Amino acid sequence: MPPAARKPRPRQYDPKKTRAAVTAQLDHVRDAVRGLTPEQFALPTRLGDWTVRELVAHLAMAVGAVARGLAQPAPPQPEATLLEWPSASAPLASSVDERTRALSAVHEPVDLLERTAAEYIEAVGPEPDDRVMAVVPGAMRLSDLLVTRCLELVVHTDDLAAATGREIPYDRQALATTTRLLADVLAARAPGGSVEVRVPPFAVVQCVEGPRHTRGTPPNVVETDPLTWIRLATGRTTWAAALDAARVSASGERADLSGYLPVMS
Repeated sequence: MPPAARKPRPRQYDPKKTRAAVTAQLDHVRDAVRGLTPEQFALPTRLGDWTVRELVAHLAMAVGAVARGLAQPAPPQPEATLLEWPSASAPLASSVDERTRALSAVHEPVDLLERTAAEYIEAVGPEPDDRVMAVVPGAMRLSDLLVTRCLELVVHTDDLAAATGREIPYDRQALATTTRLLADVLAARAPGGSVEVRVPPFAVVQCVEGPRHTRGTPPNVVETDPLTWIRLATGRTTWAAALDAARVSASGERADLSGYLPVMS
């Protein structure tokens, strides 16, 4: 009997780089939001019936979770891991929607985002990376929570750009972190070694049960760019649409990921 496949070790993220990435992407978002007109804040988004105004409020709420968590007593130990976080967050969608709408109704979006950014910078600066925080959906280390903030900022930067037509920069480290986390979630949800998913230059993972290749070019390969991968993994586009637009290449009889996507919505 062949030996059981070893479970891959969790990916490690450099806390210093993650902190810098969150700050850099937050600055890009702030610059974009400052330039929006009242008419642009009223534009629809691809997030249900949220307008840009609600989207900005949600971004402020996502970043503000860091300062809110740090203001509470530290739990004894972490409860949620990075790979569990997308699943644990999904059941909270209704509550997030309600809180986002309430926040949007009583705050001007630019002022809200600026105030939130200032609170974030003040709160996070002196804290150690291993500080455990009481956050929804479960206690996490600060270093891990900031990885999820990279994802929130990058994904919603793309939403904001799509809604307004503005070109908003992506911090390279924030984009890399988001790409890797979503790729690792796919590998955890669909464990195996029959398909290799490549998202150059940031991530390569193997997934899906079946024959495992050991050398040379694997028989089933999926390859795409980081933004297309992020849109696939978060439900912003579909597998069929990405294939039709030639934004993703898939070779091999098992290289159809439509049944495994999105990994977060």
